[in-house]
Amino acid sequence: MQTQTLQHSSPIHALQKHLPSRLHWNILKFSSTHKETQQLHALSVKTNLIYHSGISSRLLSLYVDPHINNLHYARSIFDRVLQHPSLVLYNLLIKCYVFNQRSHEALTLFCDLLHRFLLPDNFTLPCVIKGAARLGAIKEGKQIHGLVFKLGFGFDKFVLSSLVSMYAKFGEIDLGRRVFDVLDDKDLVSWNCLIDGYVKKGEVEVAMKLFDEMPERDLFSWTCLVDGFSKCGKVEIAREIFYRMPNRNLVSWNAMINGYMKAGDVDSACELFNDMEIRDLITWNSMIAGYELNGRFMEALEFFETMLRGDVLPNDATLVSALSAVAGLAVLNKGRWMHSYIVKNGFVVDGVLGTLLIQMYSKCGSIESALTVFRAISKKKVGHWTAMIVGLGMHGMATQALYLFNKMCRMGMKPIAITFIGVLNACSHAGLVNDGHRYFNMMINDYGIEPTIEHYGCLVDILCRTGYLEEAKSTIGSMPMRPNFVIWMSLLSGARNHGNKDIGEYAANNLIKVAPDTIGCYVVLSNIYAAAGQWDKVSEVREMMKKRGFRKDPGSSSIEHRGVLHEFVVGDKSHPQTDEIHSKLSEMRNKLKAAGHVPDTTQVLLCIEDQKEKEAELENHSERLAIAFGLINVKSRSPIRIVKNLRVCNDCHSVTKLLSGIYNREIIVRDNSRFHHFKNGSCSCKDFW
Repeated sequence: MQTQTLQHSSPIHALQKHLPSRLHWNILKFSSTHKETQQLHALSVKTNLIYHSGISSRLLSLYVDPHINNLHYARSIFDRVLQHPSLVLYNLLIKCYVFNQRSHEALTLFCDLLHRFLLPDNFTLPCVIKGAARLGAIKEGKQIHGLVFKLGFGFDKFVLSSLVSMYAKFGEIDLGRRVFDVLDDKDLVSWNCLIDGYVKKGEVEVAMKLFDEMPERDLFSWTCLVDGFSKCGKVEIAREIFYRMPNRNLVSWNAMINGYMKAGDVDSACELFNDMEIRDLITWNSMIAGYELNGRFMEALEFFETMLRGDVLPNDATLVSALSAVAGLAVLNKGRWMHSYIVKNGFVVDGVLGTLLIQMYSKCGSIESALTVFRAISKKKVGHWTAMIVGLGMHGMATQALYLFNKMCRMGMKPIAITFIGVLNACSHAGLVNDGHRYFNMMINDYGIEPTIEHYGCLVDILCRTGYLEEAKSTIGSMPMRPNFVIWMSLLSGARNHGNKDIGEYAANNLIKVAPDTIGCYVVLSNIYAAAGQWDKVSEVREMMKKRGFRKDPGSSSIEHRGVLHEFVVGDKSHPQTDEIHSKLSEMRNKLKAAGHVPDTTQVLLCIEDQKEKEAELENHSERLAIAFGLINVKSRSPIRIVKNLRVCNDCHSVTKLLSGIYNREIIVRDNSRFHHFKNGSCSCKDFW
């Protein structure tokens, strides 16, 4: 009984039982799974009935069915069995290719269809139009559009709707609108495609006008507008639409959080986040990336850790934002923990994560760890080489950076524009004027890269740092584009460093025209006047700052110890270890005096007459406090790593060199432009910064 039941229920036995003329019907009746279809396929091959057009056609249609979706067997039957495939079979196979994200093969099959002199119908055309849209094949898409009119489908609703969607994806929104206007029966999909196209083009007001004209709307229509206005910075309008939505989906909530973060309104983003009943990975990523974007690195990392505690698994985008936050804080221990997490959880570091790890270690002061990551990447891409070159240059290791660049070129790797920014920065930090000119010309002549304002900025910076202020001024005047505030700031800083008041005033006047709200301009100009002893001019500049509501950022230095970030400002006495720190400062003062150090009081940019008061002012600089904390707390074998928000002054630089030798400690300081590695009484910058 059991055997008989099996025979009746098995499609193969049923197939064997019937005559060949009934075979097609049996396939229709019994084959409903992938396994059954393969059994019937095998039997039809064995019995040589595979060449029966009805059977082979039916097998192909079963294989392309979404429930089975076996393109390999479907195409095999199509190519090897069918002598004269019908338009219906072409349509089925083209649709299956598009469904499986293999649009290139769908278009190739469409060309084969035309070569066989088969005319596509209103089923074929929407599929190939969709395929062209996915590939971004603008030329081919327009050719298909021409064919639409030649074949008389110029008023077909489904074909025209597909064309609207295609042109919207291409960014050819004007052509999409022309097709849309021809449509008599505009469906919701066509309206949404056009609105989405305008939003992606940044024309959100036109999208809003279309939205108001729509006879009906769905969730996509509302969400598209919220997302569009959020991304273009018009958060107030986005919020108004968001609260008008009859139903809010997760995408709209995430779009609003993104919009708030990009607009710098972190509090509103947090408020929305707290109100959400359901969150997904995109929600968490938006918050972490938003905090990082707004420079609130500690909060970004706290959110990341909260996310992990909630059993939400991160993706590459999460880790990119978290690594960027670590780099912003320069907290090496946290960076090492994140690197360990990435490796343990099987994330691939050969791509963007590898680049970010190199950048993170470089910015955290551990160039050795950055090099270790770089060497471990098996298939190095231009981004990895560039990140390593930038890191070495940042640490004053120009020789190694240029060696790496030349090695990269010898290996046939073609540098990109950003690579040359790294190379020129390396030359700048080492004062390599001739090399800077050579690589600048190499970029243009050997690699055909048109210099951007960033490249010119690097060249000007090289000249300013080395004291070639007149040549820098001439280079700025010959630039093919208008100088930005960074270039004028480089000239102004160069004038301060080399004591050229006239060029300083020239740079400051131009900087105020370009970016009148640049606080650093007034601070540096004030410093130039203070160094020249022109205290009346200092008062004028500070009065101007006061009237404009500007406040100079106080000097601050931070140091990480046992997972806690300790921050110090000038003259800080708020730290729990203040007594120990000031006792250590006193000890440092005595040891420095015994070593023959004479304080450089020209670095005191305050109108103070008394010499001892000037010396006391220097001793209270934030990095001195951080060094004292490090000498007390950081193990003798570990480097003392300090991050400073401003440029290191000459006196602090001299003092730190001496202290590294006196205490036999490696001290690594990251200021607002580069790294200084102090060891055995010398600095990696060779006194050039």
